[in-house]
Amino acid sequence: MSCAGNQCLTLIITIMAELNSTPEKAGGKRALRRMPVRVDLTAMVDLAFLLITFFMLTTVLNKPKAMQLNMPADGPPGADPETRTMTICLGNHNQAIWYLGLPDKPLIGPRQTGYGKEMNKAIVETQNQIFKSSGKSMIVIIKPADHSNYGNLVETLDDMKITQVPSYAIAKISPKDIDFLKQHSIY
Repeated sequence: MSCAGNQCLTLIITIMAELNSTPEKAGGKRALRRMPVRVDLTAMVDLAFLLITFFMLTTVLNKPKAMQLNMPADGPPGADPETRTMTICLGNHNQAIWYLGLPDKPLIGPRQTGYGKEMNKAIVETQNQIFKSSGKSMIVIIKPADHSNYGNLVETLDDMKITQVPSYAIAKISPKDIDFLKQHSIY
C-alpha cells in the first residue's frame, strides 16, 4: 500500500480517531469515562516553605545567660576587716557551712544551713548585723568543696543577687574549711 502526502496523513488520522473513540453499548446507556485525578501540590509546597521561613525568622531563640563579673582593681591591696566577711563553704547533700570572720577565729562559729530560704535568711540576718555594727556592706566568700554540687553553687550565686550583696567572690576551699565540713558530716 502506498500513499502520497496528504492521503497518507488523512489515513493515519482516521485510524487514530477510530482507536480513540468508544463503542456504543447496548441498552442505550452511555459509559461514563473516568478521568484520572491529578492534584497539583505546587502551591501547598510553596506555602509550607513560606510558613517555615516565616517562623524561623520570627522565633526568639534562647539568649545566653551570663553574670556580670567584676575583677579586682589594680593597686595596693586594701584591708577588708574580717568583721565584714562572711564565708560560705558548699558541702555535700545540699548543705553548706557559713561563718563570719576568719576560719582560725570566727566571730560567728560555723553553722550548717540548707539552700534556698535557709541560706537567704542567714545572709540577710548577717548582712543586717554587719550594717548595724559598721555601717558598711558585707563581703561574701563562696568556697565550693570537691564534693559539692554545681547546682548549689549557682543557687548560692542567685542568693547573692536576691539578697543584694554587692561584693562576693568564689575562692578555693582551705583545709580549715574542709575540717568544718567534716565536723558537720557534709564533706
